[in-house]
Amino acid sequence: MAKSDDAATAAPAPAGKGKLKLILLIVLALFLAIGLSVGATWYFMHSAQSKPVSVVEANSNVKQPAIFEQMLPAFVANFNQNGRQRYLQVSITLLARNQADLDALKVHMPVIRNNLVMLFSAQSFDSLITPVGQEMLRQKATASVQEVAQKEIGKVVVEQLLFTNFVLQ
Repeated sequence: MAKSDDAATAAPAPAGKGKLKLILLIVLALFLAIGLSVGATWYFMHSAQSKPVSVVEANSNVKQPAIFEQMLPAFVANFNQNGRQRYLQVSITLLARNQADLDALKVHMPVIRNNLVMLFSAQSFDSLITPVGQEMLRQKATASVQEVAQKEIGKVVVEQLLFTNFVLQ
């Protein structure tokens, strides 16, 4: 009888040790996977930070401060609407990012002013009464200045043309 009791207690013991070994193996595999994951993440993050960033790349992402150049005197255009004389007075400010390019563009200011006067005179008074018409005119004027800059200097210097005063009479 003692032999059968020993056999009965001996049989469950290997099964319990097998389950314990299996659980330990799974826990060990989990720790190994977590450790490899953390190690790989640290390695790749550290190697990405150690790459030198050139000064040109760093400066290309940062916008230069805005430079505003007022075009004086204000532009005046006249219109004939239903037999009445109508007037437009526009004060313009140019927005650029590079002072040297803006100075180079100032040499061509007579051409720019001529193109803008022609553009303003060609507009209909009725279209300029609405805010949409004024915005369309501003966009056309910006394109006109950018076209002269591209033709004469070889690059777009003016980012925006702003109407700082807009009077219709």
